[in-house]
Amino acid sequence: MDMPTEMQHQAMGYDRAATMFSPDGHLLQVEYAEKIIRLGSASIGIVCKDGVLIVSDKRIRDKLIAPESTHKIMEVDSHIIAASAGMVADARVLIDQAQILAQQNRVTYDSPIEPISIIRMISDRKQQFTQYGGARPYGVALLIAGVYKGRGSLFTSDVTGNFFSYRANAIGENDEKIKEILRSELKDGISIDEGLRFCLKIFKEILGKNFEIERFEAAYIKNDSRGIVRLQGEDLKKFAK
Repeated sequence: MDMPTEMQHQAMGYDRAATMFSPDGHLLQVEYAEKIIRLGSASIGIVCKDGVLIVSDKRIRDKLIAPESTHKIMEVDSHIIAASAGMVADARVLIDQAQILAQQNRVTYDSPIEPISIIRMISDRKQQFTQYGGARPYGVALLIAGVYKGRGSLFTSDVTGNFFSYRANAIGENDEKIKEILRSELKDGISIDEGLRFCLKIFKEILGKNFEIERFEAAYIKNDSRGIVRLQGEDLKKFAK
């Protein structure tokens, strides 16, 4: 009986280093890292007419954990937020570096950094860890949403170091199902409030009986860039009706 191709490559050691291509042109360690992202909890990002929005499933079920310690949406700067899927510890390291870059830009140029500069730095870092030996790839995908000069933008960076700009996107568990709904039902020019209702509607449809408003958090930044607004628990209930 013939051995499946993936098992052959494992047996021959093509998955022992992130820098070794298999005969059919795959970096197996990178593909393994992509699998852990789809095991992570989901986040949805949308560029709205009045700002940018991220809604995340924290998926914290342990009642012993303090709720205020489980933020899924992280602040990069007062005008940029980020959400991750995959290994949260990997995301924390990358966001720490992004926060430093944002503050260096303020000190050097006395102005907020462009969101695309943040996603480019993160993606460059990820790409390096697919090219050089001695370290594994970052097992995390990131949504970066920000406002710059009154205009919102949303970026996604994958394991390989690729990044793209989106009107709306999803990462994590059930990301393909969520993206299909976004493609078919997302309307142009929706507001942040409408986006919140739409995201929670998607999660309710995907999760079914497992949907609980307490497991979600949201954050948005308006185009006037007056800072980040966070919503969770009771604050989100009115948008889930």
